[in-house]
Order: sequence, then C-alpha cells, then structure tokens
Amino acid sequence: MDVRRVVAVIAAVVVMGVVPAVASASSLTWRPCATPQEPTAECAAVDVPIDRSRPELGSARLALARLPAADPAHRIGSLLVNPGGPGGSGVGFVQFGGLASPDLARLRQRFDVVGFDPRGDWFSTPRITCDPGTLFDPVLNRFPTSRQGFDALVAHNRAAGEDCLARTGPLLANADTQSAAEDIETIRAALGEAKISWLGLSYGTELGAVYASKHPDRVRAMVLDGAVDHARPLRQAILEEAAATEDALVRFADWCRGSADCALRGQDVLRFYDDVVARAAHGAVWASDLGRPATADEISAGVYNHLYIREEWPALGKALAAAGGEFPDARGLTERNQFLSPIYGAYRAIGCHDFPSPFTGPADMGLTAGLLRAVAPHSWRYSEFWDFTSGCTGWPVPAKNPPRPHPVNGAPPILVVGGAHDPATPLSWARGLAASIDGAALLTRTDDGHTGLFNSACAREAEVKYLVSGLTPGFRELCR
Repeated sequence: MDVRRVVAVIAAVVVMGVVPAVASASSLTWRPCATPQEPTAECAAVDVPIDRSRPELGSARLALARLPAADPAHRIGSLLVNPGGPGGSGVGFVQFGGLASPDLARLRQRFDVVGFDPRGDWFSTPRITCDPGTLFDPVLNRFPTSRQGFDALVAHNRAAGEDCLARTGPLLANADTQSAAEDIETIRAALGEAKISWLGLSYGTELGAVYASKHPDRVRAMVLDGAVDHARPLRQAILEEAAATEDALVRFADWCRGSADCALRGQDVLRFYDDVVARAAHGAVWASDLGRPATADEISAGVYNHLYIREEWPALGKALAAAGGEFPDARGLTERNQFLSPIYGAYRAIGCHDFPSPFTGPADMGLTAGLLRAVAPHSWRYSEFWDFTSGCTGWPVPAKNPPRPHPVNGAPPILVVGGAHDPATPLSWARGLAASIDGAALLTRTDDGHTGLFNSACAREAEVKYLVSGLTPGFRELCR
C-alpha cells in the first residue's frame, strides 16, 4: 500500500540528513528545515506515550514537518497528510515535494500542510529497528506446503520478530494503528486546531478512518485515497488484492504489446514475464544491485512496485526486458522492491499488528496459496497481503489491531477514492470502506495505478475541491 514514488522522497531525506527540531508536547516550536524542493518547510516534534495504559514505558517522539499556508489571510487550518506504508514518511513527503504538483496549489495556499512520521518510523524515535539479514531471507519458501516448510517459516518469522523486539524495545508491541490514531489526536491538540483536515493515501486511509471512528468531532474534512477496508476477513483480502495485482499486470502487458513506448512491443509480454520469473526461480537471472541472482519473489515484487504509477510503465518495460535479455540483469526491478528497504521492519511490525496471519498450519496455508494462484496465475508470487500474512506467521508480538469494523458516525462527509484497476487496493475495498462511513461519498477511477493523487488529474481536482470546500457530491462520481 506504500506509494512508491515516495521512495525517492524518503531517500532524499536520508541523503540530506534533515533532522526535525524538538518542541514540547503542549506547544510546538517550528524551526526552519528548508530543502531545495520546499524552501518554506518548518519542523518540530511532539511526544506521545508509548502505551497510554502503561506510562512507565515512557514516550516516543514524533517528527513533524509543515509547509505554512501560502495565503495566510485565507488559511483554512491544518491539513495532515499520510503517504501510506505502513512505514511511509510524512515528513519526507512534505519536505521533498510530495505535494508539488500544480494541481495541488490550492491546498498549499489554503492550508498549513503537516506531515508526520508515525511512531517507530523514520525520524520519529525510538525507531523500529530490525536486522535486514534476519528479517528477509531470499531462500525462504513463503508458500510452504509441507509441515517442514511451514515450521521453517514460523521459526524464521519468530526469530525475526524477536530480533526486532530486542533492538526496538516496548514500542514494537505498541506500533499498531489504534495507537497511531491516538497520536494524531495529540498532534491536533499540539497544533492548537479544533478540527483537522486529512489526506490519507493507501495505508493512510486505514489510519485516517480509525482516527475518524475514534474522534469524529475533530474531523473537518477527510480524503481516503487508495482505500483499505480493515473490516475485510484476511483470506478474502488476500485473494481480492492478488486479483487486483493480476488485473494490473495484464493491463500493462496489453498496453506494452502495442505501444511504441514499451521495450517489449510486439511480444507476448505475459509469456516473457512468466519466463523471467521461471528463470529466476532457478537462479538464472542476475541482479547487479544485489550482487547475486534475483529470486522469483524479488522479480515479481519489483514488477508490482512499477505498476503503482501509470507513468512508470515504460520504465517497467525496459526493466523487464533487461531482466530477460541475453545477459540478464534484474537491477531495474530488484532495486524497486522493498525487502531491503529501510522501512521494511516498520512495514512488517505494523502490518503484523493490523494484518496478522490467519493460517493455522501447512494445509490451511497451502489451500489459500492454491486459491491465490488461481486468481493470479502470473503475478501470484508477490502481493502485499501475502507478504503481510506469510511474514506474520509465527511473529512473536501479539496483534493489537486485527481486522475489525471501524464504523464512522458523526463526522462530516468524507471522500473515499477507489480505482477499478488499482494494483494494491481493489475497488471493492473502497466500496466497503465507504459503506462503513456515515454520509461518505465514493469517487471511482477507471484508469490505472495506485491512488488517484498520483495517477489522475480528475481525482486530484476532486480532492482539492472537496478539501477546500468541505462539500462532497450527493452522488457517486466517476473519473475516467
């Protein structure tokens, strides 16, 4: 669910070494933290309890970044943004141009745009810390069918979770979305706002919806774009998302076969893809960035991450062609998957709180894996919900926020945005989330890519208009 264009933004945060300034939890002191992309950026921090029921565990410090309203005379208030994840950096998103599109200029004029790094992420402290080599083992079978394979997966995930817990401390057991939603309320109070507006992408829709369910009277306006329906049973969510990923891959292949912008024009792209994945499964596809052969899972994850942004499809064609060439190099794919990303530990830890494994043993897991192959015959090796649930099988930290309804009652009308061909968050999830929110409006996209904000001028226009006015249409709208 993490918007992959933000990966470049996050990398810039690391390179630039921008460290947010410190402020008290009761009144924020904003200090300049300008970047070339955002010369007006300001930073602060706010303290929150690690566990609100156990104050003896101490506090965490959340990093904040703000772009002050460019038209202060007509300022509406604060617009909090979350770019997704779990584990995405709101600070990096704000500081390094996440809202730089001219289509979003009115947001920049009318709001103080505030990004924050959720508990455990990026510049918030303590940070969720895991040994990458322990967390991800490229030779591990994530689709075991035998008791021996299942037990190996459980043992690996248990060891990985214990390593993360030893390095992170008690925050790891409290990195769930319920706790993070209460952190938003602390941020609101520290900002001095009676109500906040919210722009949440992908996982940010779950975080925003949980906040709205807990504090509906504190919401002025809320966009939930690339919607996650946390009430969905996990086995159902796994299959729905896998089918959505397959649909996006097939649409890419159809475009690529007939487009002059695709390096594989005129070829059977799905067959080419299947061949690359099959060769990778036998260790025959080199990845120069890894210094070893890429696995089939890594190839599939790299393709998946390119499907997020429709404008990146030509780059995907080149990367896939290079991985299947005479002298294959999968670098263009593997450098885009998240297994060795700095946020993969946070992604896994938060995911295991919110999407814990539903599997009871190898037969149960094998049955679901077989259904997954049936709905996604080409792309089955990687989808995010299989990554969550297989990676959480044996995870030693109890889940604090497993799937459940989060009905929203008493909030102003909320705008939910879903895509008919979104590879990560199926349209059925947007419909389910909208149905759980009293008075919600649903905007449906029929174009490609994950989230309207990054793929649809029509959706951006609708989101900006709604956030400024606070008014949603009284009917279902469509972006083609």
